[in-house]
Parts: sequence; structure tokens; C-alpha cells
Amino acid sequence: MKSNLLMNFTVDKENKTVNIKREFNAPLSDVWSAWTEAEILDQWWAPAPFRSQTKSMEFKEGGRRLYAMVGLEGEERWSTFDYTSISPKTNFKYSATFCDPEGNPNSIFASSYWDVSFSEQDNSTFVDIAIKRDSLAELEKLIEMGFKEGITVTMASLDKIFEARK
Repeated sequence: MKSNLLMNFTVDKENKTVNIKREFNAPLSDVWSAWTEAEILDQWWAPAPFRSQTKSMEFKEGGRRLYAMVGLEGEERWSTFDYTSISPKTNFKYSATFCDPEGNPNSIFASSYWDVSFSEQDNSTFVDIAIKRDSLAELEKLIEMGFKEGITVTMASLDKIFEARK
């Protein structure tokens, strides 16, 4: 099994964007499912010790995922994904927004705009992610909150799911 999976994380301040390229040791269909099905997302979409808990999800253009990252003490950090574009097994786009348990946006922290692309090469699947913010200040706040560390740990959780399937 491949243990040196690609993980590139770059910040483009001029375009207010974080770019991530991540390799997974799994077929494209499995990686796509892991990103688009609530049952699988809930197994990995939160940095430990948090866990993801989906309240509702409609993976379709105009659909929404409402979920919480739940901590060890039961504290909940709610967010939505509002899906704007889906090209099956190739790409999807969504806005991610912190919210309350009913999905009402938190006005303190604006949305992130995600563009997630998938490609397969040499028994690996590559996920290219561009996350755009409305301002440089918002981008810097995201980085200060430990986003790089959190997303790195989160992606490693997905690796464990694929390892367990082998």
C-alpha cells in the first residue's frame, strides 16, 4: 500500500484562495462516494476529536447538507454545504457556511466557496480543491483557525477508511 500520498496545500493571497491537491489510494468511484454520501462523510469529515453528524443532505444542484462537527463534550459546530454545480465523478461546487442547527447562517463568519475536482491516475485518485473567500482578511482568519492542520488530519481519516476496505 502506498504510504506517501500527495498532499499539497498552498495559499494564493492575491486570489483569496486556498488550493489543496490530495491523492487517495482508492478508485475514483470510492473517493467520489466518500465526498458525496452522508453515511461515508460522517465517518471522516471532521478533524479528531470531532466527529461529523449529518442532519440532512441532498446531494444535487440546489441541494444542501446540514451537519454538525460534534466534540467530545457534545458541543456542536454547525455548517451547511449549498451545492451549486455537480458533474458526476468529475467535479462539484458548493458554498460552506457556519450556521445554527436550523441552517440559519452565522453572520460573523462569511461563506467559503469550494470547487472540488476528481481525477484518476495510476491506481490513485486525485482531489483538487480550490477554496475561495470574499476577502483576504477572511482567508487569513481561516488559516489562523488551523484550517491546514484540520484538513490534513481530516484527509488522513479518509485514508483510514480506504485502508480498512483493502
